[in-house]
Amino acid sequence: MEQGTLLQWGSGDEGEFPEPPVLQSHGPARVIAMCNQKGGVGKTTSTINVSAALAELGRRVLIVDFDPQGAASAGLGINAHELDETIYNLLMTPRLDVRDVIVNTAVPGLDIIPANIDLSAAEVQLVNEVAREQALERVLRPIMNDYDLVLIDCQPSLGLLTVNALTAAHGVMIPLEAEFFALRGVALLIETIEKVQERLNPRLKIDGILATMVDTRTLHSREVLDRLQEAFGDTVYRTMIRRTVKFPDASVATEPITTYAPTHSGADAYRSLAREMIARGNVA
Repeated sequence: MEQGTLLQWGSGDEGEFPEPPVLQSHGPARVIAMCNQKGGVGKTTSTINVSAALAELGRRVLIVDFDPQGAASAGLGINAHELDETIYNLLMTPRLDVRDVIVNTAVPGLDIIPANIDLSAAEVQLVNEVAREQALERVLRPIMNDYDLVLIDCQPSLGLLTVNALTAAHGVMIPLEAEFFALRGVALLIETIEKVQERLNPRLKIDGILATMVDTRTLHSREVLDRLQEAFGDTVYRTMIRRTVKFPDASVATEPITTYAPTHSGADAYRSLAREMIARGNVA
């Protein structure tokens, strides 16, 4: 990739996108599924950090931890294994009030519905349920007017839980590692999204593809970025997330990078992404 091509990408400078409007009221929420069946592409890191950046901008955000590993919960300092009620209980017990399970985080304006290993049983137990693909949509319905964004951190698979997330969502964000083999799995994910559009959720759309773990010093990374733009054009977010040790450091500290290292370029990148999402209409 020529240096000129790289300049089309966001630098992580939050000033690149306009100052978002101040909201006078909140809701109804737009639901976005953070989805990729490949693990280790930055789904949870992006879920936590862009949610915190949007909360900084005055948006009310709810994260739904929809991965039995509970990484989003742990990354925000919540020990979900000690909780009596999680997203699993909400899926399996329709009478349970979702507001009783929501946990406030240390970030003002950011809440989470936590998950733990119990969620792994839901995939099996939901199979015999009526309207099994709509279980998460039912859970979220009572609180849609309480938030501006609901961001679902999906597990790395294309099973029934991910189909639930896609059925409940208005949009999909696809984090994609800047690595050649990561590109190969995108076609399968898009095929799944199209099937959900056709059969379960006609409103669903791909909001954008987010390049993560980018190292523009390497030819390989630059070539992947080039292919990504050729294949998906404007669907790719202009903001890209560069590889840095600060992200795992922030995870260990159980904080978003926006509070752990607020002046770091990684924090700026997620603030830029938050502004780009608002500019694109992904979030109010």
